[in-house]
Amino acid sequence: MDVTQDLSILSLIANASVPVKGVMALLAAVSFMSWYWIFRKWFAIRDARLKTDQFERDFWSGGDLNSLYQSAVNGRHNTGALERIFEAGYREFTKLRGQRGLDPASIVDGSRRAMRATYQREIDDLEAHLAFLASVGSVSPYVGLFGTVWGIMNAFRGLANVSQATLAHVAPGIAEALVATAIGLFAAIPAVVAYNRFAHDVDRVAVRFESFMEEFSNILQRQLR
Repeated sequence: MDVTQDLSILSLIANASVPVKGVMALLAAVSFMSWYWIFRKWFAIRDARLKTDQFERDFWSGGDLNSLYQSAVNGRHNTGALERIFEAGYREFTKLRGQRGLDPASIVDGSRRAMRATYQREIDDLEAHLAFLASVGSVSPYVGLFGTVWGIMNAFRGLANVSQATLAHVAPGIAEALVATAIGLFAAIPAVVAYNRFAHDVDRVAVRFESFMEEFSNILQRQLR
């Protein structure tokens, strides 16, 4: 029998036991899903950064707040996260300013709370499915290890029917078992790298949002004097 053919990756997968094949199929599906979310989150975070840059340029260029607000309202389906935070805060500010008996501090606090609520929704949206990537990165190697242990158990159990054990008898079984660990690492490593990168990017975006909310609150407070 051709040893090279027997120990090829496809042959090892095809000849693996049913539990090991199940582990490989599970890891392959998880890896596919993690890559899907890796690309989705990469595009989402990049889009959030680009739209934040654009809105900050428009906001700090000295334009009228009413014009910026109308632009945000009219372009609701194509606005960025920071623009929606501004929209929520300015809408609440104009609503509270029209009410009698409210002191400036209460008006600014109400606007800040509206921005904080929108901020939390936007950050939750950016962080969505990051926990899935973290779980894939931490669990996949152990799932692959389970498949490896099961395959090695089968390989050694098969030696009970052999009068004289040689490396040729045990090598294919061990090799197909180790494929499960390799697939587990293939699923885990990109997920861990992507999670760490995206978590860092989301934190940086969140800091920019919080800085804007504080600066915008100061601007609103000055307008009430």
